[in-house]
Amino acid sequence: MVCGQALGWLLFAMRFVTRWLGFALLISSCAAVQARVYLGNETLAMRGYETLRGKRVGLLTNPSGVDGRSRSVIDIFHKSPKVNLVALFGAEHGVDGRVPAGKEFPNSTHRRTGLPIYSLYGPGPVRKPTPAMLKKIDCLVYDIQDTGARSYTFISTMGLCMEECGKAGVEFVVLDRPNPLGGKRVEGLILNPRFKSLVGQWKIPYVYGMTAGELAYMISGEGWISHRPKTSIIKMKNWTRSMTWRGTGLKWVPTSPNIPHGDSPLHYVSTGVLGELGAGSGLSIGIGEGMPFECVASTWMDPTGMARHLNARRLPGVRFEPLRFKSRRVKNRTYTGVRIKFTNPSTAPLMAINYHILDAVRAVAKRDIFATRVKSGRSFNMFDKVNGTDSIRRDLAAGRSGAAIVKSWAKDEARFHQQRAKYLLYR
Repeated sequence: MVCGQALGWLLFAMRFVTRWLGFALLISSCAAVQARVYLGNETLAMRGYETLRGKRVGLLTNPSGVDGRSRSVIDIFHKSPKVNLVALFGAEHGVDGRVPAGKEFPNSTHRRTGLPIYSLYGPGPVRKPTPAMLKKIDCLVYDIQDTGARSYTFISTMGLCMEECGKAGVEFVVLDRPNPLGGKRVEGLILNPRFKSLVGQWKIPYVYGMTAGELAYMISGEGWISHRPKTSIIKMKNWTRSMTWRGTGLKWVPTSPNIPHGDSPLHYVSTGVLGELGAGSGLSIGIGEGMPFECVASTWMDPTGMARHLNARRLPGVRFEPLRFKSRRVKNRTYTGVRIKFTNPSTAPLMAINYHILDAVRAVAKRDIFATRVKSGRSFNMFDKVNGTDSIRRDLAAGRSGAAIVKSWAKDEARFHQQRAKYLLYR
């Protein structure tokens, strides 16, 4: 009897301890998931700016160059007695981030600090630092939030700066930041060097799943630049490859006028290529309508039919909702179409959406956007540059479906997964 009671109490105690252990593990795992990502500029500060000590510093940044408390890295560096900030550099959209896409801007003076601003998107055209710009600095620091898409020009500017720093004997420092699309996703064909441009400079897929620091190592390690500088990557803390922007705990600062939200990079990849193809066909992807890259619409689209057709494809992590809106840009014009909603950003295919929408327009609206483009006589130059190849254009001309085009990327995607592995800094 006593033995039976003792055994009962022992079993109760074991169940109690097991439950509390499980609860404690759950709490600790939740805390780990919710731990904020610390950016490269924050880990640099934690180390007392040792990488920059005793050096004349140039800073390539824009309004997205902030720490985890939304403080500008320009102001942080300028006020710190440990950093000798002597010049600012501006990529596309400028140091203030307000210059429209594709618009050049001259050198100027920074209003708050009085520092010179050197334009890397200036008349001439200037697309990389000149020897004169680099003459008075010992290291060039890169701190810009990227979108994770090859066609977004900041990573092209980064690598071109690395090359010029290598020629001038100037150190290059990357203050690393999250890839807002995550670090696992690889989508699209690897760039064909014949289509090299500022919207596609490196032999990577359209979605490459690397941070700026990792890509900088790859640019140098693969010999994609003629002169390799001394390169320092200041890593983040708590960022993992499975994180999209929503998981970082960080506030999004617009990287350019049409990338206003943390989900904007997802949308940019999903409709931006289609926008290049559909220009002149009456297709809207929401730019100028308060939802840049978030929709595909026109005056002739059946919203319910489009949504039904696209949702029937059961693409993971994304839904298509019927949409109707009055244009802000064109008086008395009403658009109908679909709005793209990401239910699980980490699993949703992105670049593929452009081509699934092409198929849906053919099936539902009985329109061929590619054929319309051909008939209009408009150039495919930018479409090919953004895709990094003319093979997609040739596939469309041959009548190949968007779904088949997406499947054709698999070999390049697998090859790049292997090629990039040795440059990954976060596991």
